[in-house]
Amino acid sequence: MALARQARACRELGLDVPVLSPAGIRDRVGVPYRAALLHRPAATLDPAALTCALARACADKGVRFYGRSPLLALRPGDLVGPELVLPHGRLYAGQAVLAVNSAAQALDLPVGTVLPLEVYAVATEPLSAPAYEALGGRAGHSVVDAVPMAPYFRLLPDRGLVAGGGTATVPGGMGAPRLQAVRERAWTWLERWLRSLHPDLARVRVTHRWSGRIGMTGDDLPVVGPVPGFDDVWYIGGCCGHGLALSVAHGAHVAAALLGEPEPGEPLPWHRSRAPRLPARGPARPLLRAYVDTLGRIARHTC
Repeated sequence: MALARQARACRELGLDVPVLSPAGIRDRVGVPYRAALLHRPAATLDPAALTCALARACADKGVRFYGRSPLLALRPGDLVGPELVLPHGRLYAGQAVLAVNSAAQALDLPVGTVLPLEVYAVATEPLSAPAYEALGGRAGHSVVDAVPMAPYFRLLPDRGLVAGGGTATVPGGMGAPRLQAVRERAWTWLERWLRSLHPDLARVRVTHRWSGRIGMTGDDLPVVGPVPGFDDVWYIGGCCGHGLALSVAHGAHVAAALLGEPEPGEPLPWHRSRAPRLPARGPARPLLRAYVDTLGRIARHTC
């Protein structure tokens, strides 16, 4: 029923996102799901390729890049514009866009709570031809479970498979040994899950394991807007794991705003300066961590 409601909402937006029966799922990818939505307009892409292409496009327009220059603090400037404190000095900018995502908390940016969550993924060696075709083959379907934090997988052009999700961690306040133990458990569970997708994956070798930080908000919507208390400073973040495509659109929106161009349509719900507040610090943080852990256990049990 929930998927049917989503399909109706998509139709009202002019999107063709039909509900698939178990047979319709098996025709596309051989996994034992009972219902699914087919997102025809959706696609997968290579994040590194996108990042490099955007960097080249910026460089062609004269943009300069400085590595190993993390932002340490933001202050109202005494001269022109904000003061950005960096490891090797200070920068005064007429305008600034802080695309720091979940690092907003460490910088004490007044943008509400953008909670840093650590998420996990693994990648495999090339699959056998039967397993590759059974899981979608050249059609390139990727599967994302509808349960929050549930696992996902997608096939790679070299016949490998990337799987992620299944759990997430609130890393704040964790020591390095404990955090590494959590990572090992998450990767182990992901490996077991991907091996359950097809009999030929029982002995497939996992070649890569990694983790990364995403920014989550209390209402699952990003924050894209001026930073309260700072003139000509904008913040972009809190995409809740969907930043790859959203960030490109956010960049266009913020660029137009900084250039004084009129908004082409109605503002989106996440064109705002603050996310809802969450108990991300202090004595309530263990409760928040327990809540996130519970969501992960529910997702793993459901799958």
